[in-house]
Order: sequence, then structure tokens, then C-alpha cells
Amino acid sequence: MCTAKERDFVELARDIKPILRERNAKADADRVIPDETIRELKDMGFFRMLQPTRWGGYECHPIEFFDAAIEVASACPSTAWVLGVVGVHNWQLALFAEPAQRDVWEGPHGFDTLIASSYMPVGKVTRAEGGYRLSGKWGFSSGSDHCQWAFLGAFAPKEEGKPQDMFTLLLPRSDYELVDDWFVSGLKGTGSKSVVVRDAFVPEHRVHRMSDAYRLQSPGNEVNRSALYRVPFGQLFTRTVATPAIGMLQGALEAYVNLNKSRTGRADGKRASDDPFNLEACARATLAMREVRALLRNDWNEMMSKAEAAERIGIEDRVAYRANAGAATDRMVKALDDLFMASGGSAIFLDQDIQRFFQDIHAARAHHANNPLKTQRNYGGLLMGEQTTDFFL
Repeated sequence: MCTAKERDFVELARDIKPILRERNAKADADRVIPDETIRELKDMGFFRMLQPTRWGGYECHPIEFFDAAIEVASACPSTAWVLGVVGVHNWQLALFAEPAQRDVWEGPHGFDTLIASSYMPVGKVTRAEGGYRLSGKWGFSSGSDHCQWAFLGAFAPKEEGKPQDMFTLLLPRSDYELVDDWFVSGLKGTGSKSVVVRDAFVPEHRVHRMSDAYRLQSPGNEVNRSALYRVPFGQLFTRTVATPAIGMLQGALEAYVNLNKSRTGRADGKRASDDPFNLEACARATLAMREVRALLRNDWNEMMSKAEAAERIGIEDRVAYRANAGAATDRMVKALDDLFMASGGSAIFLDQDIQRFFQDIHAARAHHANNPLKTQRNYGGLLMGEQTTDFFL
């Protein structure tokens, strides 16, 4: 649980679901989460759930963070996506060198500063005195309109005889531009615009090496010593884009039940609730949701128990955990597809919630971290004696 015992973030998430549902259409139409929603999430402390207590955060257990995101996703998937992605950045900032943490949390927005991201290593990095120069264009920066800083990905400059590293570089809002190009069919409200940087200087202390994150030896571990910051970066980040699918299925299931409880077939006049196909789809979706949620919870309990005991989280376990997370969204998609197909023609109308969940969960599945083929092949290869090639473990 969080260090702030008086806050139950899961209950808070349930409390705000009605207003999030009301704002769904506005978020989709504007292609961005409403300002008032971001303000309310800030005021309630959601973005500080994984933030160090020494910087005004709550250091919540990851299960509580993701349980809250699931509740939000069952009302507004776009809001949950932004909450998860932006919320996890305050956890990653705790892994940066202490001066970078001061740059952000001692800045004008204080502990409520928000950081956007695009981790694709497409930036061009060159060495400069005291740091690096960065240029490039990155897509899919969720929630970027509301953020004052950004994490951007790039391959490190090559060093002879060494494997090439990946960087996450931290830049202030003044060093990048946003391109309004988010015109999509799902997760419309996330405002995942492109980011453009033109020859910006990034000091050395604002660079996080993914090799350090992989080894759990980041500079920030010297000052942020909680077990929360000893879990692998890849495990936490990839779940921010996987776990919301559980909430999307939960929301779709609620919409499905509401739609079909009293619906009768136009051709035969039979009640939809008497159709075995409908009942089976409803049961399968519920069981799949419970199974995946329990599996991911078990993985988190294992990881956190090892982190709290200062035990090594082995590569075999990390690969298995990633395979579990990588398959989660795919399983939720298949269950939601069954619900959608069992809902009849009325489900395709834009005023029906189930069509929004259908569009949003397919958009979530398109994220590369939610491709089970990659993570399962990696796991199978490891079982066959091959070396893992996944940096996000």
C-alpha cells in the first residue's frame, strides 16, 4: 500500500468514473484529455503514486497503481492510458541522477510536474562538451499537451568494442515542439502527438542508460532506495500499456450486460439474455479478465517480494513475466471481440459504449509491447538455451 495510508487510490478511481464517462465524447472529439480531468487527477495525487516520498510522492505498490488504472480504463480508456504512461515517468525520473530529479521537481510546477515520452530510439545523438546534442522526430507521445518535460529515446553513440546502448534523454518543454498529427480510430483522447527536437543540448545528468536500468544499477538507486525502485524498468513500463486492457474489457462487459439484459431480437423476438452464445461470451470474458488479472498480480507480488528482500530477479523470471504481460492485451482483445460480435447491430452506433471499448482495445493491442509473438518467442528461445534479446525486461 501507499505511504499515504489515508488515500485509497482504487476507491478514488471508482469515485471519478461517472464524470470520466461523461467526458468520453469530448476527449475523443478534441483528441486530448480535458484539462479539468488532468487537474483533478493531479489534485487527487494519481500522478504521484510511484513518485518518491522525498519528492512529494506516495511510493505505492505497483498493484495499487495498476488497479487504479484498471478502474479508470473501465470508464475512459484514453484517460487510463495517459494516467499510466505519464504516471510511470515519475518512477523513471527517480532512476535518473539526482541533479535531473532536482531540475524537474524543484522547477516551477514542483511535485506535480508531468513528463511525456516517446521511447522509440529514433533520435540522432552526438557528443558535446558536458553532454549530448539531440535531434529527431518521435511519434506517439501520449498526454504530451499536458506535460512540461519529455523522455525521448535514442541509440547511444557507438563505442568500439562495446554493444550499443540505448538512451532515455530528458528535455524541457522549451526544447521540443509538438506536431498535431493524432488522427486515429482508437484511444483518440490520448493526444499522442509527435515530438520534434532540433539540435537541443542535453546535459549528461539528464541521460538514463537503458543498460543501467537493465542491470538495476541506475544513478538514482543511490538516493531512492525503496524496493519500488529495484524492480526492472521494462517490467513496469510495459505493464502501463498492457494492464489498461483489463479495464477496457471490464467496461465493455458492463456495457454488454446493460445492452443485452432487456434487448430482444428484431427477427425472432427472443430475449438476448436467453441466447446461449451471449451467455457464453459474457462468461468467457469474465473468466479471461479474472485469470489475466490474477496472473499479473502474482508476477508483481513475486517481483516486489524479491526487491524487498534485496534478492536478484533472475533473467528466466523476467522473461516469463514479460511473456505474461505481452499476452495480456491480446487475451483481452479476443474476449472483447466475442462480446462485440454477440451484441448485435446496435453495438456499432457511436452512442454505444461497447464500440468505443472495441476501438480502444484494438489500438492498445497495436502497441509493440503488447505483441505476444515477440515476448513468447523470446521466452521459448530462452527455454531452448538461446540468449534473450529483449532490453525491456
